[in-house]
Amino acid sequence: QVQVLESGGGLVQAGGSLRLSCAVSGSIVTIKTMRWYRQPAGKQRELVAGITSSGTTNYSDSVKGRFTISRDNLKNTVTLQMNSLKPEDTAVYYCNADLTTTDWDTLTRYWGQGTQVTVSS
Repeated sequence: QVQVLESGGGLVQAGGSLRLSCAVSGSIVTIKTMRWYRQPAGKQRELVAGITSSGTTNYSDSVKGRFTISRDNLKNTVTLQMNSLKPEDTAVYYCNADLTTTDWDTLTRYWGQGTQVTVSS
């Protein structure tokens, strides 16, 4: 069994900061790419940022320069530092991880349940 658990969401004023964390636990052999997605109410889920096991990162244009993704490969965690938050960043934020649970597995993507981030104007 694999669990993906996000934490750190909440309510913040525009211009403020929040730090999201995601912990992956269970019977894991290797974790490849980890990502943060978000889904505003009534809209489609979108990629926010991703990070490979070697530390290569990518960001959506809407968050570039404001958000920073990082990971701890020993703890199987990924974090998203969000600065200069805007009301349009309001969404449910989801973490996912591409991983294997045995030496013979193909990569499988596991998702967390999400954490709400609300930015007031």
